[in-house]
Amino acid sequence: MVALALIRHGEYAQLANTPSALQPYPLTEKGAEEVREQAQQFGEWLATSGYQLNAEIHCSTLLRAWQTAEIYREELAPFFIESSCSRSFSALCERSVGALANLSVQEIERIVALDPRLEPLPAGWKSTSDFRLPFDGAESLLEAGERVAAHLQTLLAPSPRFAGKQLQLVVGHGASLRHASYHLNVIPFSDIKRLSMFHGHPVVFERHHQGWSRRYGNWKQRQSADPLD
Repeated sequence: MVALALIRHGEYAQLANTPSALQPYPLTEKGAEEVREQAQQFGEWLATSGYQLNAEIHCSTLLRAWQTAEIYREELAPFFIESSCSRSFSALCERSVGALANLSVQEIERIVALDPRLEPLPAGWKSTSDFRLPFDGAESLLEAGERVAAHLQTLLAPSPRFAGKQLQLVVGHGASLRHASYHLNVIPFSDIKRLSMFHGHPVVFERHHQGWSRRYGNWKQRQSADPLD
């Protein structure tokens, strides 16, 4: 079985008070530095862990995730099974708000108020796991997590070409990775709002007959003001 290293992208130039799903902006300078430090610390653990890294790092299609993956690829070069690369997948993106992508929360709520067909948005809609905005292309957080979980499930079979302990790096987004972890029975539903992820910090899980065990890294205790991504 392949262990999974789930990594939230580094800090990026995010628009204020705007759902982060499809924002196309790069890592900040500070964000890139933090990711590099996290990758170097992870490398120290890898050196004694017995794991080898699968050659492909899987990341979302968003720039901040790809940049994070590339920093990990550079810093962990000695640990890959063979020549490495970063591959981007839409399935690993954050929850989509569809036609309202990259609009501020205030603008989204204004648009809803302008449409006589729609009810006002419920309080806390942005962080409610089963709520989906009533616009084309929008997902709930649970739906996004199910999409990510389906992709992660395909990565759990070890490569028959290599023996030993294999570890798959996956770079994505905090909320969809947490909800995916729920769908894979890594965490209970009650932990989704309680937990977050540190920028650029891997959390490694290995599946066995009794469930999952955490091998490296820690969840962040989420504060109510934390962004979902």
